[in-house]
Amino acid sequence: MASISALHIEAKPDEIAETVLLPGDPLRAKFIAENFLENSICFNKIRNMLGFTGIYKGKRVSVMGGGMGMPSAGIYSYELFNFYDVKNIIRIGTAGSLKEDVQIGDIVIGMGACTDSNYASQFNLPGTFAPIANYDLLHKVVDIAKEKGIKFSVGNILSSDIFYNDNKNSLFEWKKMGILAVEMEAAAIYMNADRARKKAVCVLTISDNLLTGERLSVKERETGFIKMIEIALLSIL
Repeated sequence: MASISALHIEAKPDEIAETVLLPGDPLRAKFIAENFLENSICFNKIRNMLGFTGIYKGKRVSVMGGGMGMPSAGIYSYELFNFYDVKNIIRIGTAGSLKEDVQIGDIVIGMGACTDSNYASQFNLPGTFAPIANYDLLHKVVDIAKEKGIKFSVGNILSSDIFYNDNKNSLFEWKKMGILAVEMEAAAIYMNADRARKKAVCVLTISDNLLTGERLSVKERETGFIKMIEIALLSIL
């Protein structure tokens, strides 16, 4: 339940649903609430990291921005899991493709999340931890994508701490290990879910092709994420 320890979310204990969709952009959370949810209420405005709870096809669901990078997503997912008794977080966001047949607009579902981050060091583990999605949530989003005939790939993604990397070849080192795409948050969310004994999965839309330089236009970004949003919302039913 919420307590004074939840420093970045001002919601009351009963204002957040057991499942939260977590885009990086708070304005994307607002877009989802306004266009997909009924009777939505805004439960958070701290630092303008907007959060909303509403009804989707009779089911209560929340959506909240998580910010950019693992430090930000780590804070919000930790507070949601540990102070608000959230059971499921579905990250929805953008990614850059590292595979020839994963193209602009495609869906990538992160079965595992490699990382160049030091985030796992806090757990003092005697080895290397492998952050993975919860199987139940993974199975649901895969089935929904199949039912809707949406092109998707499932596999390993990279959650990177670095957007502008001074080592221009670093991503191609990950590519040789079969990494599908790179983003910046999933590994921290998966680790927080495992530590809290909760569930998480990451559903991504390819916005950039890091092999060709192709990217979605601003206009395409406004409408190109609908498939990802629908997959995430349908998985709560």
